[in-house]
Amino acid sequence: MKRLLIATHNKGKVREYKKLLSDLPLEITYLDELGVEEEIEETGSTFEENARIKALGYARLTGMLTWADDSGLEVDALGGRPGVHSARYAGQGASDEDRYRKLLAEMEDVPDEDRTARFRSVVAIATPEGKVWTTSGKCEGVIAREPKGHFGFGYDPIFHLPELGKRMAELTPEQKNQISHRGEASRKAKKLLKELLESGELG
Repeated sequence: MKRLLIATHNKGKVREYKKLLSDLPLEITYLDELGVEEEIEETGSTFEENARIKALGYARLTGMLTWADDSGLEVDALGGRPGVHSARYAGQGASDEDRYRKLLAEMEDVPDEDRTARFRSVVAIATPEGKVWTTSGKCEGVIAREPKGHFGFGYDPIFHLPELGKRMAELTPEQKNQISHRGEASRKAKKLLKELLESGELG
């Protein structure tokens, strides 16, 4: 059975991906399980570049087929920020709440009709030989004026979904997975992985 490395230290993410990919003939592992402590620096200016850098970097480092993702929030009124800097938006060691409070403060004077935003996600699958494939997903919404909900993480409490009348953080993990940017990118990546395995392209 082919092994697939999920390039993350986030156990929650690993659980989600293991569940998603459970019906593929793959043995799934992740960085902590392999004892990989090296950090691949994400120097790209887009989510796709960062996902590719991460997937290729860890594939070459470990000699394994690798799955990596990069995602974040783009706010139109802020010219697309925080974008690829979503996780580091409020500096090193900042909490999720620090980040979304900083964003709310920056957007205090932005009128309701100009608060449009989207979450974007890109998944990259790479081989140690240097082949890379990517898939992407997005989820449109608006930045609310105050946080709500206790599910999810990151900017979910302030990301409002007008068609559902709820914040992302008010959705259960199952509901979120159906509509989220990462859910969409991951389902596309799974389909791609299945095709690659069946075609023998992964050796």
